[in-house]
Amino acid sequence: MNIVEYFKSFALLGAEWVMWVLIALSMISVTIIFERAIFFWGKRSDVATLIDEILALLKKKDIKGALKRLGNDKSTASVVAIAALNEADNGVEAVEEAAASARIRARLTLEKNLAFLGTVGNNAPFVGLFGTVIGIIQAFHELSENSAGGVSAVMSGISEALVATAMGLLVAIPAVAAFNIFQRRTKALLSDSDAITHSILASLQGRIFKHKE
Repeated sequence: MNIVEYFKSFALLGAEWVMWVLIALSMISVTIIFERAIFFWGKRSDVATLIDEILALLKKKDIKGALKRLGNDKSTASVVAIAALNEADNGVEAVEEAAASARIRARLTLEKNLAFLGTVGNNAPFVGLFGTVIGIIQAFHELSENSAGGVSAVMSGISEALVATAMGLLVAIPAVAAFNIFQRRTKALLSDSDAITHSILASLQGRIFKHKE
């Protein structure tokens, strides 16, 4: 038996298993989408107001007060700012390194499972197409075995096979949409973190400069 016959034997197993794979991918994707939506909803914060409040406290040299205010905020910017302010007594370079480290950890948390959504979004249509091809092969094979069914039998088999392609698109579209939304949200939260870090650094550097004078 040559390689074509091997593939034909595999194709004749049918495309039902492909549909189950797509259903499983869909269920996992929906679970991730809901989990990430709840996660990002919890990260909402008025960062502009937060920065103003933190700078006002730092101007008074009230680092403990600033840390307390940040602790009451659940945003990614607050997490990074807390890590930075905890190193305030060790100099500006220590603050920069702590903020950079916290930002990396925050990014990993924000991007959790997004790679899976991106992969499903990009590949689910191809999985569906694969199921369609298998279904078409099966339909023509059944026609060759029983020609009495005629064209109507082939059309019926092909219409069933096309369901796999439709299912692939149905799985892919929400995954791609959610991936893009969460990626934009991740960039926005990291930008907020950079903004508050630079504000803290500017405040600390200004304080050091005045002290030297």
